[in-house]
Amino acid sequence: MELLSQPQGNGVVVIACREENLDASNVREFRDAIQTITKDQIKVVLDMSCLKFVDSSGLGALIACLRDANSRKGDFRLSAMSRSVLALFELMRMHRVFNIHDTVEGAVSSFG
Repeated sequence: MELLSQPQGNGVVVIACREENLDASNVREFRDAIQTITKDQIKVVLDMSCLKFVDSSGLGALIACLRDANSRKGDFRLSAMSRSVLALFELMRMHRVFNIHDTVEGAVSSFG
């Protein structure tokens, strides 16, 4: 699982997922990679622009990331979703759980 992290101002880190799918085949790798990057971060933005498909196990991994950030009094925000992934989030009502932004820049600036 290829994840690229890039620190921004105000303690925000942007993580770009470079895979097309987040599903049962790679969710374990995703969890391991993202935990390594976010262990000391409280303001995290996930750039999902490359993701074309997320299944229930991928959704579970994203929820785990949100819970982990919230347990450290931080936040985990999602950005740049494809239409198909956003449709899944809306269908599962996850757009009410996650803070979702159209662009990475919008998500970063939302931290204030």
